[in-house]
Amino acid sequence: MKYIFIVLSFLLLLFSPLLGQTQPLSQTVRGTLTDSDSQIPLIGATLIIVGSSPLVGTTTDVNGNFRLSNIPAGRITLHVTYLGYEPKVIPDIVVNSGKEVVLPLTLQESTTKLAEFVVRASHTKGQARNEMALISARSISPEETSRYAGGFNDPSLIMSNFAGVANNPNGNNDIIVRGNSPKYIQWRLEGVQITNPNHFADQGAIGGGLSTLNNNILATSDFYTGAFAPEYGDVLSGVYDVKLRTGNNEKTEAVLGVGILGTDLTVEGPLKKGYGGSYLVNYRYSTISLLTDLGLTGVKGSPKFQDAAFKIVLPTKKAGAFSLFGLGGLSSALLKEVKPDVAETPGDRSMLAGIREDMEKGSHLLNLGLTHTMPSGTNSFIHSTLSFSQEGIKDQVFESTIEKQYNGSGDFLRDSVLTTHPNYQSHLLKSTYRGGITFHQKINARNNIQIGTQYSLVAYDYRQSQLQGDAANRVYLLDFQENLGTIRNYISWKHRFNEAVTLVTGLHNMNVLLNHKSTLEPRISLNWQLSPTSSLQAGYGKHSTMEGAHNYFAQVQTENGQISEPNRNLGLLKAHHFVLGFQKRFTPLLVAKAEVYYQSLYQLPVENKATSTFATINEGPDFNYVALVNQGTGKNYGIELSLERFFSHNFYYLVNASLYSSTYQTLEGKERNTPYNGHYLINILAGKEFVKLGKNKNQVLGLNAKVFFSGAKPIIPLLRDAAGNLAVDPAANKFWDYSKAYETSLSDLSKLVLSVSYKWNKPRTTHELFLNLDNLTDNKGKVTEYYDPSQPGSVGHTTQRGLVPNLMYRLYF
Repeated sequence: MKYIFIVLSFLLLLFSPLLGQTQPLSQTVRGTLTDSDSQIPLIGATLIIVGSSPLVGTTTDVNGNFRLSNIPAGRITLHVTYLGYEPKVIPDIVVNSGKEVVLPLTLQESTTKLAEFVVRASHTKGQARNEMALISARSISPEETSRYAGGFNDPSLIMSNFAGVANNPNGNNDIIVRGNSPKYIQWRLEGVQITNPNHFADQGAIGGGLSTLNNNILATSDFYTGAFAPEYGDVLSGVYDVKLRTGNNEKTEAVLGVGILGTDLTVEGPLKKGYGGSYLVNYRYSTISLLTDLGLTGVKGSPKFQDAAFKIVLPTKKAGAFSLFGLGGLSSALLKEVKPDVAETPGDRSMLAGIREDMEKGSHLLNLGLTHTMPSGTNSFIHSTLSFSQEGIKDQVFESTIEKQYNGSGDFLRDSVLTTHPNYQSHLLKSTYRGGITFHQKINARNNIQIGTQYSLVAYDYRQSQLQGDAANRVYLLDFQENLGTIRNYISWKHRFNEAVTLVTGLHNMNVLLNHKSTLEPRISLNWQLSPTSSLQAGYGKHSTMEGAHNYFAQVQTENGQISEPNRNLGLLKAHHFVLGFQKRFTPLLVAKAEVYYQSLYQLPVENKATSTFATINEGPDFNYVALVNQGTGKNYGIELSLERFFSHNFYYLVNASLYSSTYQTLEGKERNTPYNGHYLINILAGKEFVKLGKNKNQVLGLNAKVFFSGAKPIIPLLRDAAGNLAVDPAANKFWDYSKAYETSLSDLSKLVLSVSYKWNKPRTTHELFLNLDNLTDNKGKVTEYYDPSQPGSVGHTTQRGLVPNLMYRLYF
């Protein structure tokens, strides 16, 4: 740890000569303004900085471009107007002296005649950028990702600040939406479906310890929690549509970051002077690994990771605009003496006396995409995509038999390793090729249509094996090389009855070519502006998704000892989503929201056994390969309440609460909690900036805090007798009481997060220092239990992650 502070101190000293310079600190704010439906440039629109004196403003040129020069460093709010369009307010724009601000803006055409038109500028904070998403959707800006306490500069973690969304308390990047399994989240990058973008992910594409994305490269992105728009398919839980910002096409700029988690460099600039194309490239390497490689630490076996991302924009005069993007990551770790509180390993053998397990974990991911947008008329365009994704996992568990050594007085000395051999081995490789095309047609100010289709081909190369008990023979759980194709089609129609009422409806069609399964999924949502300060939303959607490939091709041993693959004909999981929402704006800066939802899940894969409690929706990093049937059901319902005071006058707050239930049924016919049914979530966030500090009034101190509460996680308990005494049988590998699955839980969870940032603007550079203290009180609520003979009562517990500090320094130049 001390070496990180040495590096940071060196960087601060390196740039300390700049601290004495004094001159006006300003920056350029520029961008483009287009029609939100047709994407045509809006010429002659007016943009002014709210509250500026004298008034500062500009208009857009023939290409929809605008430029505001010499804008003082700080925060500004833009007011955008254009004849025949609904005005818009874009608040909380951060202006740093070390980097230009480039904004892609859109306006919605008004449906009201000019003579009746009343200007009411809409505040866009938190609204989804996708005009087809009217309910259970919100946007998250890069500035919020940095500012909110607990975000760790990680887009995955930031979502748990919002109503109805939770993370895994052990610190993994699981996104649990409304009680649904995190494996049913769909990740998108630039509108294209991608892999789970987290390092150290498992075979269910769940979680991982750290995102490959960071907010240096992100634009405002959208997150959806239910009743999705017609374009989204093969998803049950939520959709995170991440956008990469476009690089500066006029000026070369860079950001250098050094932190406890990683050291990264972002570079952007024009491809050619006067061309209009740009590039954006980011590379990051784990800081501890970097210092270890340089011989500056004595750390052995520490987790290693590196990742990179890029976006290249290639506009043309007659052939439309092309964009090439990519995201990749590589990670590895060696975990010594693994217990369930460190990581889950197959077979529960780490709980056996005389057995020690070490785990080598490796993973990689790669996403490459090409998009093309081509105007096809005055009010229409065609958007095409080609992409390739790959994710690989290579895990190995080494099992050692040990004998405890004692001295003559009976005192324990050490563990003596007798034998070591590889037990569990997993090599999973998934490669996906996708191609899609969407036609967008703006018929008029009231009607907009989208029609799209996408073909996906997934190539699997899976091998997974483990030793059978104490025997020397190796049993293959998975051993297949298969290709699986899907075709998805959709049509979406947005109709604006007037300025107050908007309807979006459509159909989504999903086709699985492996076993000829298909669905037709209706979607409809409505937004009704009851008054200038209140609105009502309603939505319904039928949704479906495939189960993980490891369940389709699992090798299951029958009662007569033969191996079969009984799940190849497994059908799609399906759900009905119903949502009703209400929003009240008390002031332009203070908004309250409420949403009530009900999700009816059906055709869930469950074990084909009348006494079993197993359903694939409860899968975590472990696995259970059994014969499955699509006869399970589930229910998720709840209410979400939020009160948000947007950032203005240097402070903000956000309070939200969720009361919910998440249950399922197998063939046993009993309704049980899912492991994600915590019953309630509460978030309280607040922040304050102290501006114009220092002799030159060029420094900003930011304080942000978060308090989080949630209900306990339902568990599968250890076997106990009628008196409550432990009744496990390690010799027979019997530890868990499946008859009481998810009926009990241990302790409610809570934590306090504090973050501090300090920024100082200098001529042509900006410096930032961040400190985030996650779980400041080091609260370690019990999450699950496991058998551990070395613990009192032979019961060990996994707990929520304790205090984790993250320190980072950034230089913008």
